[in-house]
Amino acid sequence: MIREMSVSGSFYPQRSKDLYRYFEHFNEIYDENFKLATIKSKAVIVPHAGYVYSGYTANVAYRILEQNTIKNFVVIGPSHKVAFEGVSMCNFTSYETPIGDIAAADKVRKELQKTFKLSCLKHVHAEHSTEVQFPFIKHYLEDANIIELVYGHIKPAVLSEIINFILQKEDCGVIISTDLSHFYTLDEANDLDNICLNSINKLDVSLIHKGCEACGKIGVEAMLMSAKKLNLTPTILDYRTSADASKDTSRVVGYVSVCFS
Repeated sequence: MIREMSVSGSFYPQRSKDLYRYFEHFNEIYDENFKLATIKSKAVIVPHAGYVYSGYTANVAYRILEQNTIKNFVVIGPSHKVAFEGVSMCNFTSYETPIGDIAAADKVRKELQKTFKLSCLKHVHAEHSTEVQFPFIKHYLEDANIIELVYGHIKPAVLSEIINFILQKEDCGVIISTDLSHFYTLDEANDLDNICLNSINKLDVSLIHKGCEACGKIGVEAMLMSAKKLNLTPTILDYRTSADASKDTSRVVGYVSVCFS
């Protein structure tokens, strides 16, 4: 069973040459401006908007991930179109991207299924929050295998147990997908997003409930719980809004990338 592309041509380009132009552009900016020391990380938070808006922010996190040798990643994102209870994981054998398919981390999937008894709701996997990560993974983590988890209504503590299980495996990492506030003025968005950023910096889940409006807030809270339990240190890599690309400050969306080491 192949996990087919559902948002290529809208959130990211359909043609491989156009994808590579994006990556080249992102890396020109990164190489000129980013001065972060080598970080060994197996857990990141990344945005999931169209590449023109949030691609650079996500790209920074994948530049960090490519420094390690981990071969299995679990991509975790919220369902935007379908309301359901719990977490969906399907028996996909591969995941399509315009630059080649990604093989499934089948051993990891079987271990997750045995431990957590996850359902498969195939229709919820036509989901952009996870799919926009796949071309980045194929480009920067070429030999990696992946599993896609899409969550609906679930307690963060339950999702954190799954993240703990993944991160305690030596050759497995997690990619948590979220955007931040939606459709406020730039100043309002900065204020709301700073609540999220402070919560991440301090690993304080209580702050999330004081105004953070991330669409993947459940995943972020679960990741912070796991980071605290596993003694991981967060580093905020990049924060920006859609106004950086559109120049429209009247109705913006916020984006952040974070790594945990």
